[in-house]
Amino acid sequence: MAYETIIAQTLDGHVGRVTLNRAEAMNTFSSQMAEELYDALKEFESDSDVRVILIKGAGRAFCAGIDVNELKGKTTNQYREWIEKMEAPLVLMSKMQTPVIAQVHGAAAANGMGLVAASDLAIAADNVKMGLTAINVGLNCVGPVIPVARCVGQKKALELLLYGELIKADQALALGLINRVVPREDLDEAALAWARDLAKKSPLAVKIAKSAFYASRDMPYEAQFAYMNEAFARLCDTSDAKEGVAAFFEKRPPVWQEK
Repeated sequence: MAYETIIAQTLDGHVGRVTLNRAEAMNTFSSQMAEELYDALKEFESDSDVRVILIKGAGRAFCAGIDVNELKGKTTNQYREWIEKMEAPLVLMSKMQTPVIAQVHGAAAANGMGLVAASDLAIAADNVKMGLTAINVGLNCVGPVIPVARCVGQKKALELLLYGELIKADQALALGLINRVVPREDLDEAALAWARDLAKKSPLAVKIAKSAFYASRDMPYEAQFAYMNEAFARLCDTSDAKEGVAAFFEKRPPVWQEK
């Protein structure tokens, strides 16, 4: 598909990459960019050659939130439809089987921080600053705080939501918002290498693991075990599971058939 506010590329190593491409606006979400990001994620999800999706931002920021130029002149119903469109990519990522990695640099504010938190994994440059900053202009980040709270817990999520302060990369790492921090000049290479490493794993095992994780996370403790055990049993009966074990014993790389 042709896009105007993002760049979607299929890279070597079974990686699909989406670049948020509104650099002049610090990659803030416009309605068009939200729709195009959603469509690109769906397109990559349906591409059998793509095993991992990487999301990055062009220019000096990952994503500075929602474009406030779109705020004016809406009714309550129009605001509801508008914000649902902005949050749709964040919701979609939890429903997809393909893992999504956020590659973060510069600012990740408001819905940008939500996008980082909603991604399955995140790698960030050491110059990152992120926060739920909308409270500082009389709004709030009640949408983005949902994935943020699942990463950091209630007390810290409320602090971020109500105070709107920016935190640095080391703080985000300690809170569990990101997985890795690397020097800014190494970010592109490190993020792509990390994505390619994940793409080498059994695609079927990865998809089942991600789907089962999100489907069961709100279940009672014992019910979650029952759900996960069923998912594991189904995986054990696949050709790829048998291939992976055989390759381990035969000391050779596995050949995945995704069945």
